[in-house]
Amino acid sequence: MMPTDPAGGRPGAPIDSAADIGPDAAETERESMWLEVIAKMDQVYSDLIRYETELEAKNAELEEAQDFISSVIASVSDILVVTDANGVIQQVNPAFLKLAGADDGDLVGSKLADWLAPDAAGNRPVPPGDGDAELRFRTVKGDSELMAVAVSSRHDHAGRRVGSVMTGRPIGELRRAYQALHRAHQDLQQAQRKLIEQEKMASLGRLVAGVAHELNNPISFVFGNIHTLDRYRQRLAAFLADLQRGGDAGELMAAHRVEAIFADLEPLIEGTLEGAVRISDIVRNLRRISFARPGEFEPVDIAKVARNAALWASKAKGVDAHVDVVAALPIFVGGQEGQLHQVLVNLIENALYAVRHMAEPRVRVAVAEAGDWVEVRVGDNGPGIAADIVDKIFEPFFTTKTVGEGTGLGLWISYAIAREHGGEIVALPAASGAEFLLRLPRAG
Repeated sequence: MMPTDPAGGRPGAPIDSAADIGPDAAETERESMWLEVIAKMDQVYSDLIRYETELEAKNAELEEAQDFISSVIASVSDILVVTDANGVIQQVNPAFLKLAGADDGDLVGSKLADWLAPDAAGNRPVPPGDGDAELRFRTVKGDSELMAVAVSSRHDHAGRRVGSVMTGRPIGELRRAYQALHRAHQDLQQAQRKLIEQEKMASLGRLVAGVAHELNNPISFVFGNIHTLDRYRQRLAAFLADLQRGGDAGELMAAHRVEAIFADLEPLIEGTLEGAVRISDIVRNLRRISFARPGEFEPVDIAKVARNAALWASKAKGVDAHVDVVAALPIFVGGQEGQLHQVLVNLIENALYAVRHMAEPRVRVAVAEAGDWVEVRVGDNGPGIAADIVDKIFEPFFTTKTVGEGTGLGLWISYAIAREHGGEIVALPAASGAEFLLRLPRAG
């Protein structure tokens, strides 16, 4: 049986949706729509509140940045003038206001050219483009003193020139600053010369100490031999006096031990001559070291210099260390023997200082040819060089020694001498201790 329409319609007819919903359902649908509208409005309002908060934060940041920029501009002692592309002043700093003696309102909007004072010929200068210039400005008290001005272009985000920025300060102030800098530079040079002279005197003192110790042995030997020869002279004089008085020659020779004296004369004279030759060699080496002319290079036996430097450094330093010098053959380089001697003494003294507290202190000096170069290696078995100071050891005044033990100029001067001789000094990595390499061009 087919259903019938409650309104009396024909069976099976479609139901009208609006009529079928009824008043309650329509009201519910309208409330749902209003709730959606209200929710959207709340969301839009929340977004507006968030955007406003973000905008206020960004505005505060902009104001802070503006205050920072303004404080920086205000604290700059140089004058600062900002113009547009037509030369109209857009902004000035307090330094320029003070210079001109005018208010900000009188300057901003005026032409920069109106504030430039005429030159000596009466011509008003044209505002310069990019670059430097010397200008005078018009002020309420007359023309300003001559100022050094630098002008730079301003560009917008598209790269177009939109104006210029001018900065400057009085040339007199620049001259005073330059004079102060020049005086400071002269004082620094004088202090540097004094320190170098002190280092030279310290090196000379160490050299004298080594020479004195080296001369002491042959001089003592010669002095002792002379005393012995003087005693023999007295005994021979007594023998001759007794012989002249008519004594028996054989008995007198036995009594005065004349044969023993004559037997001892030859080694005494040979030893005295050997000591004198040794003293002569030392003095000759000193003369060669002391009187070399600046810039005059000559062939130098670097092996011999290394042996002498090792001997003198060990004697002057007073460290009981085994110093081994490996330099069998004469090896010649071109240079000044005195300066090369100073370099090797510095390197060996540093090595001796490094091993002073070792149980078995050892220093090794090796000289060898390497093609067109001669290499001198100075190594020790000390604590080595810390990795964080390897790049500083050749700097002037840098030292790891305690106050009073070093000036920090030894390696610096040695490095400069090596460079003047066409060579170099480098610190080599070592498994233990430290090792320095002095490389010099081979003579010939």
